Amino acid sequence: MAAFFDLDKTVIAKSSTLAFSRPFFQEGLINRRAVLKSAYAQFVFMLAGADADQMDRMRAHITALCEGWDVEQVRAIVDETLHDIVDPLVYKEATQLIGEHRDSGHDVVVVSASGEEIVAPIAGMVGAHHSVGTRMVVSDGRYSGDIDFYCYGENKAVAVRELAERHGYDLSASHAYSDSITDLPLLDAVGHPTVVNPDRALRKVAAQRGWPVLTFSDPVPLRARFPTPSGTAVAAAAVSLGAVAAAGFAWYGLRRRRPR
Repeated sequence: MAAFFDLDKTVIAKSSTLAFSRPFFQEGLINRRAVLKSAYAQFVFMLAGADADQMDRMRAHITALCEGWDVEQVRAIVDETLHDIVDPLVYKEATQLIGEHRDSGHDVVVVSASGEEIVAPIAGMVGAHHSVGTRMVVSDGRYSGDIDFYCYGENKAVAVRELAERHGYDLSASHAYSDSITDLPLLDAVGHPTVVNPDRALRKVAAQRGWPVLTFSDPVPLRARFPTPSGTAVAAAAVSLGAVAAAGFAWYGLRRRRPR
């Protein structure tokens, strides 16, 4: 048996707007690496709630931006920022629920449209057993700009069924949690769907089908719950919101891709 969790607004709160100083960037004090590090918390939620058409247009634009990025550099940036920036954003209610599933002997799986370079570390941080994220094609250690697997919409259900076959999960007895109507295929794939902080469309479906509705509203630092080494502080990497948005869009290409 397994419990499948979406990431944005289900495990992680959408409460991470960062303000940065424009002069540091304009004066050339911040390099590309520093911009990316400080952009992480901004971009991870910046398009939450966008519809499928918006996601497709943005995906096409951003995959071109991140073409040629060094994969190891991307992973290093995530490692350095993960605990300083993501740690305070994880819902207390989500960690409690994950703990309850683990105590019941269930495998916990995070399934997200975010890039696997982001999803896997966060999943490990919150105590999940497995994770699935979007995969970009890599050539000679760099992103090619092509997509191997876009973990979004129906593809989340595909990923869940593949995991069930690989690990022997009984999906009819399994659980799934999400906030977005785009994850309806994921919720339909299990016997026990639950909506968390649902958008309007998903709330309507939940009411029609009698699905449980949970409200998560208390993001607290994980350090006291899951001891982890401190990441590199990002306070020194101050850039304008405009610069953050540019870097965030590029990073966002690691999470929103659709192989159609």
